Formats: sequence, C-alpha cells, structure tokens
Amino acid sequence: MHGNSKMTEEEFMGNLYQRFPVTIDKGLGSHVWDTKGKEYIDCMGGYGVALVGHRNERVVNAIKSQLEKIITVHSSLYNKTREEFLESLINIAPKNLSQVHLNNSGAEAVEAAIKFARKFTHKKGMIAMNGSYHGKSMGALSLTFNPKYRKDFQPLVEKVTFSSFGDIDALRSKIDVDTGFVILEPIQGESGIQVAPEGFLQDVRKLCDEKGILLIFDEIQSGLGRTGRMWACEHWNTTPDIMCLAKGIAGGLPMGATLVRPDILACIKKGEHSSTFGGNPLSCAAGIAAIQSLTQDGLIENAEKMGKIFRDGLDQLKEKHKIIREIRGKGLMIGIELKYEVKDILMDGIEKGVLLLYSGRNIIRLLPPLVISEEDITKVLETLDVLLSAEEKRKNV
Repeated sequence: MHGNSKMTEEEFMGNLYQRFPVTIDKGLGSHVWDTKGKEYIDCMGGYGVALVGHRNERVVNAIKSQLEKIITVHSSLYNKTREEFLESLINIAPKNLSQVHLNNSGAEAVEAAIKFARKFTHKKGMIAMNGSYHGKSMGALSLTFNPKYRKDFQPLVEKVTFSSFGDIDALRSKIDVDTGFVILEPIQGESGIQVAPEGFLQDVRKLCDEKGILLIFDEIQSGLGRTGRMWACEHWNTTPDIMCLAKGIAGGLPMGATLVRPDILACIKKGEHSSTFGGNPLSCAAGIAAIQSLTQDGLIENAEKMGKIFRDGLDQLKEKHKIIREIRGKGLMIGIELKYEVKDILMDGIEKGVLLLYSGRNIIRLLPPLVISEEDITKVLETLDVLLSAEEKRKNV
C-alpha cells in the first residue's frame, strides 16, 4: 500500500510518540540497522527493553522452540514453560518476594501492585515521589508526578500524595492513618536518572515498618542487572514488600511481573485480579532465556564494568565541555544533564550512527543493552565529544 513506513505509521498511529526519523529493520547485540542498511550503536535500547541485547541467541532459540509447541495457555490451565519461568524468576527475586502475578507491561505491574496493597492494608492513601514515573494507565498515572501527563485526565485515582524524593522528613510528614503504601523507583528514570541519596531507601524501609505500611519498589527500568546489580535496591541493601518489573524481563517480548510477599497475595480472592495474556508460554520461554542470559553470560558484571568505563569517559567529557551540568546513574543507567535542550544533539547523533535517548528537555539518557562492548562505548564517547562541541559552537559557549 505504502512504500514509506514513516508515512503509513504517521497516517494511522496519530501523534502519540516523539518520533525519530529512522526506520529500524534489524538488530544484533547493541547494534541496529535501518532499512537502508545504515548501522547504529543503540543507546536507546527500546527504552530499556533490549536489556539482553537485540536478537539474543538464547531468547531467539527459546521463542522458536516454544512456537512449535503452543503460543497461548491461559492461567486457568497449567503449563510447564510458565512453571519453569516462575521458578527462574523467584530464584533471582529478593528472598521475601516469593509470589508473583504475571502481566504484560510496567503499567500493568503497577496497577496490580496498587490493588494488592489496597486490599491487604484496607487503606486508601498512597504516597509517590516528586519526579516519579509509573506508567500512563489510570492507576499508574495517578502515581506519576509530571503534571503534563496528568492534567487532561482528571479525576484520577484519589488519595495520592507526592513527597520529595530523598527527603525522609518530608515523607514522614505526609503519612497519615489512611496511608497504605509508599511507592518509589530506587533510581528515577523518566525524570532524569535521579539516584536515591545514600541512606534514603533504608530510612524509608524503617519508616514503613514503624508505621505498618507497605513499601513498593518500581524496578521496571532499574532492575534485572541494569545498574550492575540484579536489583537497584541491592545497592542500598533494602527489600520492598512488592516489586514491579517489566521492560527487558522477556528479552523484548511484552511481559510485566508484580513480585509480592506471600501474605499480601494471599488476601486476593479468585477472580479479583487476572490477565488474559499474562504468563503466556511464548513470553515465559523468552523470560527463561533472558534470565539465563543475565545470570550465566556475565551480563550483570558487564553492566557494572562497562558502566564504570562509560562513567569515567563521561566525567572526562564534563571536564572538557562546559555545557554538561551533571552526570548521574549506576551501571548502564546513565543520565547526562546539559545546560541546554538536547534535541539537536539527538538528531546529530542519528547522523553519526548513535541512537541516544532523552529524559525531559535537557537530559541525555543512556540505556544500552547490557551486552555493549568497550569498543562501542569508546565510539559513543568520541561521538558525544563531537556532538557536544558542535552544540557549544551553536550556543557560543
């Protein structure tokens, strides 16, 4: 019908996404190619979904072999692939989170967490953080801080309060008798890779225990090895009561999971929460392979090692370029805050074969696949050097 996929997509999909002028055709590891055969180093990583690398061999083989058996089995029936995936997931989960609800996305993982916490505590009050991002479905959106996402969709779920990220006294002052849970990202992604200050997570855990309220961690972007540990909360030795996962958990296929303490999930009756596609064998097969790749192929260690190399290189760029305000992050979850908007830099990056992500108007966000090599990082750093110089010239810095 149309030779130009850009035309067709624009025609049918509305104006919902910030689009980049690239039509991606295939990928391998930390590289992607467009329809003209041009190669890019992918630091966008599908917003963190391409965690174990594009076309990860384990994931591809697992999907192929599952396709030959069966694609869908609803959770009202049993399935061996799902059983194996659940065992793999619980093996890597924090010890107290030994139950799981399988769904299809980060927003769904958060929606389930809200319902489980509300039923368990019989309390309606919810506290999220300034700068939080938990998704755009109505419940998840209610916990997402940025007013630009929220304003046209009021009324949202009631009884949500926002508290300053990193300020334990502010949080203490927001808690009342009706507070059921506190939800936070150990490292905030959408608001510019804001890392929890030292001691904050431990203090929140202590406060929640003291007040008898639940603590929910959203590790959708920060979890599964991204920060050089299996879970970002491990950097602060803290475990939540509920944890939300998604992004790269099934090697690129849609999947979300809400990990829960057994006593919390036990309060949900048959039929009170379910998901038609949640735990489908295809995503589960891919999930088993993704977890194997993380745990057996040294990906978490690589995230830590490559993250350090990236960070050292970026710190050197900061010395050289006055346009850089701050470098933040852990492992391969990195934010580069600039003094100006990043749009031109992202577009110039595409020209030079590097796909970069943004976080707000003035932050470059890096979420490359955890398989990225030192050689690729060196190229990205060299490219950034050139891009930043060009931007400084434009701005007369």
